[in-house]
Amino acid sequence: MSDSTPATIEDVARIAEVSIATVSRAIHTPEKVAKSTRLKVNQAIAITGYTTNAMARSLRLGRSNMILVVAPDIGDPNFSSILVGLENEARSHGYGVLIGHTQNDAQRAVEYLKFLNSNQAAGLILFTGILPFGHETIAARLPPSVGIFEPVFNGGIPYVGVDDEEGARKVVDLLLAEGHRKIAFIGDSRTRLAYKRRRAGYDAGLNSAAVPAELRLVQEGDGTLESGRAAVERLFVRDTLPTAFMCVNDQTALGVMIGLKARGYDIPRDFSVTGFDDVPQATFMTPALTTIRQPRTLIGKHAMALLLELLSNGLPAEMEILLRPDLLLELLSNGLPAEMEILLRPDLVVRNSVSTPSPRWRER
Repeated sequence: MSDSTPATIEDVARIAEVSIATVSRAIHTPEKVAKSTRLKVNQAIAITGYTTNAMARSLRLGRSNMILVVAPDIGDPNFSSILVGLENEARSHGYGVLIGHTQNDAQRAVEYLKFLNSNQAAGLILFTGILPFGHETIAARLPPSVGIFEPVFNGGIPYVGVDDEEGARKVVDLLLAEGHRKIAFIGDSRTRLAYKRRRAGYDAGLNSAAVPAELRLVQEGDGTLESGRAAVERLFVRDTLPTAFMCVNDQTALGVMIGLKARGYDIPRDFSVTGFDDVPQATFMTPALTTIRQPRTLIGKHAMALLLELLSNGLPAEMEILLRPDLLLELLSNGLPAEMEILLRPDLVVRNSVSTPSPRWRER
């Protein structure tokens, strides 16, 4: 076989001494093929370097085998690890992945939804946490879709992510065990459901410890570094300082740390700081950040597996109902039913940014 000639499924079938149909089944529905046959096919694939071409197959079959992944910021440290899980699961079932980068532009998001209507993608993985305004006029309903990493605020589509409330409770319990009671929550949001759930975990943890309302300092934020830095400035201006900052994500925590260091404070001697996500940079911050780790690759794998199941078997009746626009307000008020969510367990990663409260602030 020439290096310049791509391997074909016929090459694989010839080397494995099986039919082309058997090769196809071994790739796309391996559970239907005997283990010994799968082994021969896999060995032949390794020898030939054959890779399935989802786009070419889509053209032959007259339907798309591509999944559109719409994300607001592909530079987000969380995105790449989740994408690995998405792509690996998609490829194992003969699908390819297209990335739609909205760059936080609402019009770009609408254009990607129009792309779905042209049948160039079979399904949607949505990172944005929100369906673009006006999406109802583009199609009677969405194709099979799954929200990932961020629950979709304005659309009743299935969701795969981490248990945000449980993760927040783990952080609160750590801070309480270290002796903190005046704990600030940085990153409260009315529209980002993941942040609302982390706030709920914060409240639940402090409620269980009977921490009074006057010791709870809640600051709004959008998850950016700047929002963390600005929250520090607002608290200093008001002279209402916590002993610990519980941040809605690691970017916010970095902003908080920058704001505190700019004022000459040491972390964790003067203030404790925690994050959420465990992005790669968390290990290299000074000090290394105590945070919640999300199983990002596993989230991607489960999200794609769920979407492919929906593509194979269709939406259950309850999901069809939830996509009806006339029930949208009821959905938002009551939240997603449990059967529409897959929530993975978060892990607390303790590093160097937390210690006991500084005596300087205990009595304030």
